[in-house]
Amino acid sequence: MRRGLRRSNGPGAARCPQPASRGARPRRGARFGYYGAVNDRPAPASKRERPRDALGRPLPWGSPSQLALDDFDALPPERCHALALEAFDRGAYFPAHEAWEAAWRQRKGTPEEAFFKALAQLGAGYTHWRRGNPRGARALLQRAARSLAPYRGTVEGVDVPRLVEMLRAHAEAFAAWERGGLPPDLQPSIPRSEGAPR
Repeated sequence: MRRGLRRSNGPGAARCPQPASRGARPRRGARFGYYGAVNDRPAPASKRERPRDALGRPLPWGSPSQLALDDFDALPPERCHALALEAFDRGAYFPAHEAWEAAWRQRKGTPEEAFFKALAQLGAGYTHWRRGNPRGARALLQRAARSLAPYRGTVEGVDVPRLVEMLRAHAEAFAAWERGGLPPDLQPSIPRSEGAPR
């Protein structure tokens, strides 16, 4: 017999184990609303509703937010990409990451999926740079560069080979910082093809 179960002496008892009498304990997972249990927790808020500091770090609930995020999930991927480029150019790397992440989610299952995922990764990488985390910045830029390397020429207005070159150079700078060097003084910019909007 399994631990924590006892059988009654009635007919069919062997087939119907009863829970041992230890008081009314909710089943595991009930606090999360599984098994039809009542969930008294508030519904999770979206990322843009969470108060954040200027670098996108979460602040305690009830704090004034220092960062306003658009509802990127409600926008088409082309608009998300345009907003991400604008945000990145002004050094707002966390909003750029969020916009590219929304475009990536909307383009899943398409040829552009890996492209937007890599852009979301580089946005997160530069966010880590601004937050003082060289290891996270290096790892994410290296990952983005590997994902973008197979692309040739221009994709969605971005000069991908030049972007990969920039990411690799900046990843090396972050690696040197990680080894004890000074934080790099960078001015990253997404290389565009000729005639692409800036």
